[in-house]
Amino acid sequence: MELLIINQPRVVPRQQVYLLSKRAIDILLCILSLPVVLPVLAICALAIYIDSGTPIFFIQERIGRGGKLFRMYKFRTMKKDIDSQHCQAYMKAYVRGELSTAEETRPTFKPVRSDEILNVGRILRKTSLDELPQLINVLKGEMSIVGPRPNVPWEVEEYRPWHYERLEVLPGLTGLAQVRGRSCIDFNSLVRNDIEYIEKQSLELDFKILIWTINTAILGKGAS
Repeated sequence: MELLIINQPRVVPRQQVYLLSKRAIDILLCILSLPVVLPVLAICALAIYIDSGTPIFFIQERIGRGGKLFRMYKFRTMKKDIDSQHCQAYMKAYVRGELSTAEETRPTFKPVRSDEILNVGRILRKTSLDELPQLINVLKGEMSIVGPRPNVPWEVEEYRPWHYERLEVLPGLTGLAQVRGRSCIDFNSLVRNDIEYIEKQSLELDFKILIWTINTAILGKGAS
């Protein structure tokens, strides 16, 4: 598979200050959250082990800034040996905009039967706790706390040319698209939100998205 590699735009001094500040805040928030996050990670890992044994984590290649591949970490929420082909077909159609209106308003990444999801997995997905291990990706500099959500390679294969603009920045744990519709909007709308974030990105907007994300996670909007 050949991926379109995005040429990194020239960074002006003001933007450089923002990027350095954003990176420093990412690291600081990860460190400050450890006393709370570590016990939660341990509880989630134990719950998965009791429910389904190992593996605890789901590791998947995703496309990051400039089309660079990286390994993204999540808690496993699916049962073992699940055939993912139907999910891939569904998501490719979603990216291409080939789903019906009713299908597009379904939560994405969820074209699975209820019996394929772990009992504890439903809770982790509903609360987005399955995404917590991605703090490792943030510390490694592969992701930021705020930015477009990263897609898998076979989804990026279906991108239209203008979709690649969302790959100009580090992917994030949460983003503007997630707080505006999470996984219940069509892909073109999702990308437009990501591009809007890229064009308007600032520390103020990042903090607003974090607050909105907390509210969204508490309400469980768009999750399943």
